[in-house]
Amino acid sequence: MTASPACYDLIRSFESLKLEPYLCPSGLPSQGYGHTHGVSLTDPPCTPEEAEMWLREDVGTAESIIDGRVHVPLTQGQHDALVSFVFNLGGAKFTDTGCTLLRWLNQGLPSEQIAEQFDRWVYGTDPQTGKPIKLSGLVRRRAAEKALFLSDSI
Repeated sequence: MTASPACYDLIRSFESLKLEPYLCPSGLPSQGYGHTHGVSLTDPPCTPEEAEMWLREDVGTAESIIDGRVHVPLTQGQHDALVSFVFNLGGAKFTDTGCTLLRWLNQGLPSEQIAEQFDRWVYGTDPQTGKPIKLSGLVRRRAAEKALFLSDSI
């Protein structure tokens, strides 16, 4: 299964296109549509075409992680929600044995129960203190991902 246009639209709506390198709310150097791999704050601005290429690569990485770790059938909405989630969260946190969302998904629990786990992932790291902080942007994003996850439940 591949990400639908709705998945890309969701990611773009929360990441926004930023051609200049910037620090995301958790303090990671980012560029384009939330691309972080190899980004330095001293990098030159990217082009919109580069940002789109990085977005497709990053979505592909998220899809590979989902394909390798999710062992149950997914609806398109579930797949797209998980792609956005992994894109934003990072593969390591998703594949961690402590990720209840992934564990419950693979156990075949009801979609409504699994979807509640999105609400737990609304914290970033304060770059100054290193402590978790609730981020309003993540609250909105997780609500959108949760709605997409439940949009066409089996």
